[in-house]
Order: sequence, then structure tokens, then C-alpha cells
Amino acid sequence: MSRSPSVDIRPRNLLCVAALWLVVAPQAFADSLLNEATDAQRAQAALQARIDQADAETRDMLAELRQLEAETQRLDARGDALAPRLEREGEKLARREVALDTLADTREALPRLERALVARLDAWVKQDVPFLREERLARAESLDASLEDLDMSSADRLDRILSAWRTELDYGREFDAWRGYLGEGDERREVDFLRLGRVGFYYLTPDARQGGVWRAEDQGWVALDDSARDEVRHGLSIAREQRAPELLTLPVSRQLERSASRQGDEMSASDTETNS
Repeated sequence: MSRSPSVDIRPRNLLCVAALWLVVAPQAFADSLLNEATDAQRAQAALQARIDQADAETRDMLAELRQLEAETQRLDARGDALAPRLEREGEKLARREVALDTLADTREALPRLERALVARLDAWVKQDVPFLREERLARAESLDASLEDLDMSSADRLDRILSAWRTELDYGREFDAWRGYLGEGDERREVDFLRLGRVGFYYLTPDARQGGVWRAEDQGWVALDDSARDEVRHGLSIAREQRAPELLTLPVSRQLERSASRQGDEMSASDTETNS
């Protein structure tokens, strides 16, 4: 009969096995710990990389946010600065829309307005102090003739009328002197004229022996005394830039209060004609 193999379990063999386990087990445990540490480091590195990436994205987003905030503030400031201008433009557009709505009525009323302005200008010149009378009446007559000129546009005709009115209004602010003729027929003589706006109109003969002031109340010339003629002579020199400006003491052709009142009445009447 054959024998079954037997295991030697003697104490010496057990010691060898235990010693072998003590040698092998620490190495395996160390390898396991090393692998786990390596895996942990890799995980930590990956986590840090995600954190760094998130930080970079956050910084980029913050920079973009600050840029957008600065752009918003700039646009708000520009909007505040443009708001009044846009409001004015809106009001202008509204007025233009109203004007367009009434354009047909305006075109229909324009001929009447032009005739009223020309008639008022002609009346103004005839009632005013008679300086440069022929020239001013000729201007008014020319405007009256242009009302029948079919070749002239309404814009050009209205521009000429308004230009004539501006010229008349400018006369009230001028200090002027010129040489011309006074009287008619055998009494016609050459004199020097001096005009102080619309309140004073004077003449003086070249020898300064005769002079006069136009008086609206009398609708004629009133002789000046010696001192007044001297003042006119000084005024002529000042107007011709031959003498330094100085205060002149002269009688007026029309009282200032009455002159201002009449001119106001003229303008009010003109406005009435314009608005009718």
C-alpha cells in the first residue's frame, strides 16, 4: 500500500513560514501605500488644475464684468449728455410735423402775407423821417412789382421782402452822413445831411451858415441856431471819422416815446397781418 503524503508541521518549518511572511508583507503594504499616495497626488493635481482653471475663468469674467460696467457708465453719461439735445430734436421734429400739416394753409396764405408786408413797408417809408426817401420808396416799389413776377419763386420773393425789412430796421441803429440836394427847382441846393438813427435828421449848408432839423410834427424843416449848427458840424465830422466821438446836444426830429410807440404799433400791425 502506498502512503499518502504528509505535511511537515514541525516547529522549525512554522518559523520559516512566519519569517517569510514578515519579509513579504511589509513590501506589499508599502507598495499599496505608494500606489494610494500616487493616486492621491494625481487626484490632488487634477483638482488643483480644475481650481486654477476656474480661478482663471473667474478672473476673466471679473475683468469682462468691470469692462462692461465701465462701458455702461460711459454710455449712461453720454446718454445723459445727449438727452437735452434729443429732447430739442424731438421738439423740432414735432414743430416740423405741425408745419407740414399746415403747409397747404401756409402756401395759400403766403401771397396775402407778402402783399401785407410790402404794403406795410411802403406805408412805413412814407410816414417815416424822409431820409434816403427816393431810394427807400424805389425798394418798396420793386418789391410790389415782384409780387406779380411768376418767374420768381415764393422763397426768393419772401427773402427779398424780409431783407428789405431788415434794411429798414437797421436804419434805426445807424449814424450816417452824406452830401445831397435839398429843395426843388430854383431853391434846390447842395447840403450835408446827418442822420441819428430815426430820431434825428439834419442838414447843413457847406458854409455852415444855414441848417435845419426835420420835425415830424410839422412835416418840414425847422431852422437851427448857431450852437445847434455847430453840433451838426461836429456830428458830420464824427460820422465821417474825422473827429473823435463825443456827446451831441441837438433837437430831435421825433420824440423818443412817440417814435417807439409808433414803431411798436407798426410792428404790431405787421404781426396782425402776418397772423391773419
